[in-house]
Amino acid sequence: MSKAVIAVVGSAMIDLTAYATVIPAPGQTLEGDLFTTGFGGKGANQAVIAAHCGAEVHFVGKLGRDLFGDSIAENFKKLGIDSEYVERSDTPNGVAHIWVDANGENRIIIIPGANHEIESKKAIEAIESIAGLAVVVAQCEIKQEVTLAAFSAAKKRGCVTILNPAPYQPLSEELFAVTDWIIPNETEFKELLGQDPTSDEVLKKFRPGKNSIVTLGSEGAVLITSEGNLTRVSAPKVNPVDTTGAGDAFVGVFAFGLASGKNPEDAMKLGVKVASMSVTRKGAQSSYPSQAEIDTLS
Repeated sequence: MSKAVIAVVGSAMIDLTAYATVIPAPGQTLEGDLFTTGFGGKGANQAVIAAHCGAEVHFVGKLGRDLFGDSIAENFKKLGIDSEYVERSDTPNGVAHIWVDANGENRIIIIPGANHEIESKKAIEAIESIAGLAVVVAQCEIKQEVTLAAFSAAKKRGCVTILNPAPYQPLSEELFAVTDWIIPNETEFKELLGQDPTSDEVLKKFRPGKNSIVTLGSEGAVLITSEGNLTRVSAPKVNPVDTTGAGDAFVGVFAFGLASGKNPEDAMKLGVKVASMSVTRKGAQSSYPSQAEIDTLS
């Protein structure tokens, strides 16, 4: 089988994570349990897990010309992620400040830094140039105009486009039009539609005529076809340690599944399994299973 070729147009950040039993209230200072630094950014997370699955991954983005940017570039190289379309900037690399409580739930503030300097023309050039490209993935940690440019170029090539609308921002009609799959979580779904994804009726109202998946955390995910048919996949029961990066794990694995010829339901099932495994470990990319582990889930 030919290799699944994926391009991720997106953010790459360093995660600065504090773990504490209880998250402080406003004005309160509490002692934490652990502090870690790790590789993150929604785009980079999705690229890394797709690479773990065995995909040929091309990353399109911008890193700071600093220690954090150097570390990310070296990590991409180690993982075999093609960085031909990764540029460098004098603006500091993006970072994410993350708090994780005893239940594994997180609160995150991102500072985009160099990620907001990705140029549309460079994204178009990348998408037009990558041989055998099947799937293009993006998120909302970069400027929406860049995603629109990349997806428009992707559709001209006949590629499948996947948008993870996180963190939430209002999306243009132009971007919706060139997005084949949109994958929000429950919070982003409510922001986009104005209602919680709690009933079949509400789910069927979301993007009629287009394919969507809503990730539901410990409840798994639901696929909404362009015809309005629903397919639910439940998640295996696990003890969550840290949910950071789990949604990205799902998106990256789903992209790999489509690019490698799986049907959407099977791609979704694998995505749920990998994401569920990731929440049992600390960190974002550091929590992702290896290719050998993923092979046992297929």
